[in-house]
Amino acid sequence: MATENAMAIVKAARSDNKITAKEIIEEVFSDFIEFHGDRKGTDDSAILGGLAILSSTPVTVIATNRGETVGEHLSTHFGCPTPGGYRKALRLAKQAAKFNRPIIFLVNTPGAYPGKTAEEQGQGSAIAQNIIQISQLPVPIITIIYGEGGSGGALALACGDQVWMLENSTYSILSPEGFASILWKDGSRTEEAAELMQMTPKALLRHKVIEGIIPESKDHKVTCRAIANILDKQLQELGKLSAVDLLIQRKERYRKF
Repeated sequence: MATENAMAIVKAARSDNKITAKEIIEEVFSDFIEFHGDRKGTDDSAILGGLAILSSTPVTVIATNRGETVGEHLSTHFGCPTPGGYRKALRLAKQAAKFNRPIIFLVNTPGAYPGKTAEEQGQGSAIAQNIIQISQLPVPIITIIYGEGGSGGALALACGDQVWMLENSTYSILSPEGFASILWKDGSRTEEAAELMQMTPKALLRHKVIEGIIPESKDHKVTCRAIANILDKQLQELGKLSAVDLLIQRKERYRKF
């Protein structure tokens, strides 16, 4: 069960025991085939994506990947995609739209990789192009935030029809540590910042930023079944809409903000 305290949820979202992208892909989907590369010379391992089957429906799954070993943590920058990662995600999303496949994004990232090389390679532009182009793809798009959903790094993968969150996850403009340091110049006020930022699933649902909260269990298989049930139900509903109506409804979703 999720806790009510905002900072406790932040800690749970960052926990080493958190469910991983690979677990969700293995348990929720079948016949996953990973695709690589952004077709511009890079293959960022912080983005894991490909073709899979959900129940009997072909879908494209695109996930942020933190890795599980020390080496994987380093190679994925702890789940912080580079510009090449966002370009890979956009390539796979556009491919899905070409073949009329729904798109599922799985997000757990502190944010986009902030290194010098990422800025040199156009990090801001890559994020912006994801938001602009993915938001216009005429296929159902659902994002599930299963850990941290940090800043534009998460928003670049959460610009479709629905956003759902696991109970112990966060979605915010930046970390509470960063918020406290910028607003008050006092890193000791992190817990206060977490409460003020309204970054927990219940707060975001209350403000209608997200569509719903998915129950989370210590048993990851149980959590995966809950995710699968939500995806099955919501894709069936979105699948009833024409491409035109889907885009109209999506536009209305974001205009209300």
